[in-house]
This record gives sequence, structure tokens and C-alpha cells, in this order.
Amino acid sequence: MKIEDLKKFGINGPKKGKFIIVLGSKWCKSCKLLSTILENFRDNGLLKLEEISIDDNCNLARELNIYAVPALIFFKDGMLLNKNIKVNEEILVKNGVMIGAFSELILKQIIRQM
Repeated sequence: MKIEDLKKFGINGPKKGKFIIVLGSKWCKSCKLLSTILENFRDNGLLKLEEISIDDNCNLARELNIYAVPALIFFKDGMLLNKNIKVNEEILVKNGVMIGAFSELILKQIIRQM
């Protein structure tokens, strides 16, 4: 998937650098905690960020086989990350998608490996 493919979902992401889509919901407490950490990373220039409600964009979730929130969708230089990322010998990001909330330390490790 390319950044251009996201336009059909109303998302305009950058073609350069690290970009993360947070697919969450208003009722999800883990989504809110995760968003706070990622917004801090964004504010410090580590990445670009777009927060999307699964309630408003279920087609994107369906296309990427995402059935739980929070979900992070990782792009680098305009392309969906096409690799798995391990932290502590466990695959946390599979083909550019991570399901679940994780600590700031783990998220930093993932972003470094992008």
C-alpha cells in the first residue's frame, strides 16, 4: 500500500519520513493513552501522525485485516512498512501493522527500527 492509496479513505500522509496512522475509537482508553505518547513523539519531530476513528473508517481497517483497536499502521517514505519488527525477540509489528497499546520505551524501539 502506498500513501496515495490512502486518499480514498480521506487520509493525506507525507511521502517522506516516518508516518503512523493510529486507528482507534473514542471509547477505547488504551487508544487515548497510546495517542498521548505518539503525539509527544510527533511534537518532538520523530514522526508524522494521523489519528483515525475506526467507527468512521472501517473500510481502511477491513482492507488491512484489522479487527481490534488500538492499531498502528506504519509507513516509511510513502510506503506501508513491508517488514516485521521485533522487540525483545517478539514480533510486535507484522507487515506494517501493530495491534495493541505499548509503553513509550517499546514504541521508541519500534520507531528506531522503521
